[in-house]
Amino acid sequence: MTMEQLALLFFGWRWQDILDIVFNAYILFRLYVLFRGTNVLRVIMAVVAMWIIGRSANAMGLVITNWVMQGVITLATFIIIIVFRNEISGVVRTRSFGFFLWEIPRTQNNTPVRIITDAVVKLARSKIGALIVIPLKTGVDSIIASGTDINASLSREMLVNIFWPGSPLHDGAVVIQGTKITRAGTILPLSQNRHLASKYGTRHRAALGLTEQSDALVIVVSEERGRVSLVKDNRIHEVRDSEKIETLIKQYTGGHEPVKGMRRQTRELLLAAMVCLLCTTGLWLSFSRGMETLADYDVPIEFMNSDKKMNIIDASASKSRLLISGARPLINALTLDQISVKISLDGTAVGKNKLAITRQNVQLPPGIRLKNIEPDQVEVILDVMAEKWVPVQADFSGKLPDGLIMTSLRVIPETVKITGGGLILDTVSTVFTEKIPLEKLTSSGFVNVALVMSPATLQLDEKYKKVQIQYTISERKRNDDIES
Repeated sequence: MTMEQLALLFFGWRWQDILDIVFNAYILFRLYVLFRGTNVLRVIMAVVAMWIIGRSANAMGLVITNWVMQGVITLATFIIIIVFRNEISGVVRTRSFGFFLWEIPRTQNNTPVRIITDAVVKLARSKIGALIVIPLKTGVDSIIASGTDINASLSREMLVNIFWPGSPLHDGAVVIQGTKITRAGTILPLSQNRHLASKYGTRHRAALGLTEQSDALVIVVSEERGRVSLVKDNRIHEVRDSEKIETLIKQYTGGHEPVKGMRRQTRELLLAAMVCLLCTTGLWLSFSRGMETLADYDVPIEFMNSDKKMNIIDASASKSRLLISGARPLINALTLDQISVKISLDGTAVGKNKLAITRQNVQLPPGIRLKNIEPDQVEVILDVMAEKWVPVQADFSGKLPDGLIMTSLRVIPETVKITGGGLILDTVSTVFTEKIPLEKLTSSGFVNVALVMSPATLQLDEKYKKVQIQYTISERKRNDDIES
């Protein structure tokens, strides 16, 4: 990678670019938070991998591979929408904006596993059916919205009483969050798995349906057989030993290492945020740097830091043609007032000065790069301002009518004060008036005429903008009158 390419990557960023990357990285991070632990996230990661392969193939000129990857990605998008519509709708049905925009569901690390185990064992021995939901990373609020909010402290007696026959909430599921029973009597989505064994009833199908859309742990107590099953990741684990029940619950909930579990989740989320930021940055660079275009601009040259005693008499160029490049959206939004060419006159002297026009003299918005400057130098003539009194001369055109002659002429005032560069003033000895047509003069009189400054950089005192020409015209004497 060349130095110019490295400079292109690390410099020339606009605040809009940073906002664009951070905003989309946060959206990507929120998608990860909402779908982590589900099959949707795994398929999305596969689609991202195929997109990277397609971009790499395009960069290497593998046309067919790139075309195939684009087709597979398009097909995968429809597959995600159709196959995982239940999981997607479960996230979309969230009850609060906070859950969707900023809340981060955490794995339960403080679940009182011993209490749950004792209650489950008692329910199993009494052959009382039960359905206990322990949400983990993704949460279940977006999937199950029914039931009764009770927010009661978790105890063995409370769990047993909820599922005791005759209780108004015994037919539904219980949701446990930490040390609280947050909801009871909830209805879980039933699994549509046709290969589920016939020995499993509605409770097992409901538990399986929830784990198909979330990473929750569901404990099922069979009413007919008194068996305990743990359902996790679309799999049913039948457990007969009470100690095994406690071990599995701890394994899934992290109840045996609360501090380490929280730290592990924090590291996971920080790593996910960094990956989202890197992916979004790479995507932004791929699009913005991959749509480079060229454009020409004629930019006026601005001369800076000139000595107040000196004036610019002449310059070989007043504009500079710049060839620039950048992302097409940036080039299309570029206006001429965002570009400038500024040349410092520090260190210049009276007379001719050759000044180079370099990249340092050109100011461009971030993200726009300079390719070429034409011309790459400008010749500037500087001079010290001075004053000089010079005579005024009337400038006539044409000729007087026949038989007339101008016998006297006077200019008022005879001299005027002009201001300009010393070098030019040395070459000026006379100031001329505007053209005075003689054919219009038929008798003596006066005329007010303006003065002509040449070169135009010379300045005339305001009171001398016009002068008065007084003249006398007489009839020309004939030869026979002279002889007589």
